Amino acid sequence: MNVGVERGAASVAVRKSAGALRAVAWICGALVVLAQIVYSMTEPEARLFTTVASVIAFAVASVCDALARFGPRAAGLLVAIAGGGGLVAETIGVHTGFPFGDYRYTGSLGLDVVGVPVVVALAWVMMCWPALLVGRALAARLRVDRPAWLVVMIGAWALASWDVFLDPQMVDAGHWVWADPSPALPGVDGVPLTNYAGWLLVAVLMITALHWSVGAPRVARELDLRAGPAPVLYLWTYGSSVWAHAAFFGRPTVSLVAGLLMGVVAVPFAWTLWRAHR
Repeated sequence: MNVGVERGAASVAVRKSAGALRAVAWICGALVVLAQIVYSMTEPEARLFTTVASVIAFAVASVCDALARFGPRAAGLLVAIAGGGGLVAETIGVHTGFPFGDYRYTGSLGLDVVGVPVVVALAWVMMCWPALLVGRALAARLRVDRPAWLVVMIGAWALASWDVFLDPQMVDAGHWVWADPSPALPGVDGVPLTNYAGWLLVAVLMITALHWSVGAPRVARELDLRAGPAPVLYLWTYGSSVWAHAAFFGRPTVSLVAGLLMGVVAVPFAWTLWRAHR
């Protein structure tokens, strides 16, 4: 009898902790949306706080989402692979110019480690997890027998194309500068093509590592909004970035080009998510 009672109590405790975890993830997701709205409506010199707050909240939401969907091991791997790997890639990039090109941080983003702001490592955490979910969900929908390579390609594109919005925005804000920003993507001045090639390379490595080390994919779990907000936050980032660059940041060509590039995965993913929950 006591064993049964103890097991029942443990089960209740697990459900309560899982519910609390999901609540934290969704609260952080709401803070991301709020911070990004405030960011777009404030003057450029007053945007630092909302920039950092948005990244921190998004990173916490991604980690909680990973924990809720796949458990503590997945959350730890996300921090190690995306956060640690991002820090390594950025450190190499800042000091050697490989793989992104010759750039430097200006010191405006606060605490840094070997020349790389800590918030940048958190940005890799926030971005990698939704990109992995997008890759897994879309690859599963295509019904490929061995979809690992397709997960990696879709997930890497989902991650690297995101930066076509992010990098021009952060360059305009003065958070980092490029030694030679040309040649650039048409309509996306100020950021060299080498940056996106580097992002695609690092994204392939990160998504590969996450896909093989995190629990086996199951499309219902990747799309389950009860576990956390990561799928919605990916789509929110896409839609809000298209709108903000056109209406608030004075970069309508970035809105168009990045909207098309990220839309290659964001639009099918929105359709997949809607069909899963209709």
